[in-house]
Amino acid sequence: MALKKYKPVTPGQRFKVISAYDDITTSKPEKSLLAPKHSTGGRNNSGKMTIRYRGGGHKQMYRIIDFKRNKDGVPATVKTIEYDPNRSARIALLFYADGEKRYIVAPHGIKVGQQIISGSGVSPDLGNCLPVGEIPFGSIIHNIEMRPGQGGKIARSAGSYAQLMSRDGRYAIIKLPSGETRMILCACKATIGIVSNGDHSLEVSGKAGRSRWLGRRPRNRGVVMNPVDHPMGGGEGRASGGHPRSRNGMPAKGYKTRRPKKNSTQYIVERRKK
Repeated sequence: MALKKYKPVTPGQRFKVISAYDDITTSKPEKSLLAPKHSTGGRNNSGKMTIRYRGGGHKQMYRIIDFKRNKDGVPATVKTIEYDPNRSARIALLFYADGEKRYIVAPHGIKVGQQIISGSGVSPDLGNCLPVGEIPFGSIIHNIEMRPGQGGKIARSAGSYAQLMSRDGRYAIIKLPSGETRMILCACKATIGIVSNGDHSLEVSGKAGRSRWLGRRPRNRGVVMNPVDHPMGGGEGRASGGHPRSRNGMPAKGYKTRRPKKNSTQYIVERRKK
């Protein structure tokens, strides 16, 4: 995985830093695993704009990803490593021994031709998926389930991972990418390794047009609006805007928005860092 910097032949290339895509082995996705993707442009079912600064962008097809990894005991071969427009990580196409094909979120370091397997009792090797209760302490994991059979929810974006710290009865204690330490059931599955494309956070668009290709419209700051449009708007001259907050008045710096009586709070051992 490498980054590519351009010569400033045009203004848009002066600061442009993007992936070299040297880890991708094909540009044609598997047709049987594609689904149509409808773009809303930030509108709800009545056509009202409910989310601002969205719209346009290149047409995309959705790649159906296997987050559950529930094909236990059947070995699979990595056929291709592909780009996915719907996520920051790379995806890997698996050919199972019984003929089925599935996409998974590709771990960093996985190679074409490599054999992986999921299920209870498998070895904790790169790309293998097994219950957290069978993974050795200190292992780096991703695509972690929060409830058994639900499918992976934690650590799925590019370069993210969690670490298995210890076990306490039916629960395993893992350290999440945010720094939070929490308990999950030992029956929950996780995949060994770090999510691919770790340099994604270092990419620089270089021009506004690349954001438009992704469906992001120009976003103007609250302090430049009028008081009727934003709590931080108005004032004579270039006013600072007062206390930072969102458009609906929610404070933005340090204000806790988590519900105090949320059921999953009992599973949090240590809160995330501020």
